[in-house]
Amino acid sequence: MNLRRHLADYPARNSHVKFGKVGAVRVVFVAACALGCCAASIDDQQFNGRWDINVNGLPSPRAWWLEVSGAGTNTLKGKFVGEPIGQLDDIPKLSISDGELRFALEGRFHRERTPEKGLYWARLEDGKLKGTFEIEGDPSSYLEWTGTRAPAIPDKDDGTWKKNDPVVLFDGHDLNGWQAVEPGHPSGWIVKEGVLTNAANAINLISEKKFWNFTLDVEFRILPRGNSGIALRGRYELQLVDDADKPPSVRGSGAILGRIAPSINATYPAGEWQTLSVRLVGRQVTEIFNGIRVMDRLNIDGPTAIAMDANESEPGPILLQGDRGLVEFRKLVVYPLTKQH
Repeated sequence: MNLRRHLADYPARNSHVKFGKVGAVRVVFVAACALGCCAASIDDQQFNGRWDINVNGLPSPRAWWLEVSGAGTNTLKGKFVGEPIGQLDDIPKLSISDGELRFALEGRFHRERTPEKGLYWARLEDGKLKGTFEIEGDPSSYLEWTGTRAPAIPDKDDGTWKKNDPVVLFDGHDLNGWQAVEPGHPSGWIVKEGVLTNAANAINLISEKKFWNFTLDVEFRILPRGNSGIALRGRYELQLVDDADKPPSVRGSGAILGRIAPSINATYPAGEWQTLSVRLVGRQVTEIFNGIRVMDRLNIDGPTAIAMDANESEPGPILLQGDRGLVEFRKLVVYPLTKQH
């Protein structure tokens, strides 16, 4: 099966048909068309839903996310997280034809180049989306990807989850318990005078331990024009950025990047030490930023652009973003949560 067919590649229907009883044929033809359209609509509806996407062939592990609604109707819509958007955004136009979902997105796939068009195709196979990606005019950019339906995660932060003993991820001395997200590469992170910090364009850092439901306590400092983040389970980025003078937004400090804005922007000016306590149970996130509760059991619908994988039903690491700007940490402690019956 070739997922990269263009609409122009589809064969034209045979128009050279000899009819006997024209009236009868018309009735049969109309009925057949109605049945065909109904069947196509029912089949197309299988594209609806939220899809966690794992991508093959990227230099570092990343995941995408797709939401499709209105398939099988005339109100087809979609949202996407991944290249080139980087954050949750509406897809300008989708189409489904002959069992194939298609859409295109424009953006800077290569930072040094002008905007290009990325082409996405997918078919349903055994309940999964089997898809491809390619930058228009650049066959070397070809990738294959697989989407699985986003899992329903039953855990709720209902007051029955209790803290276990703390897991100290950073002890102020060294990088034990951490590794670069790209194995075999220098991380670009160092420990100096009890503080963990990154060099410019450092590689993202991940904890060797993985966690499911937990509370994470952090003390950090953003430097001027700094931009960083902490990915919960390695999938949901909590944004840390120098934006103390700006209103809250899905791109600002304390946000689950691209998805959930904090109720207020509680960040301090760059250069000041700040505190953060974030609690994640299932998909529900609660966040206390510099002593102010800015989120309370809000649902995270899916991964953000930093996601290392799309396996949302599995535990994941704590990820520190190091490739966007300078940041310092002096406390990183996780309290795993267990349900009390």
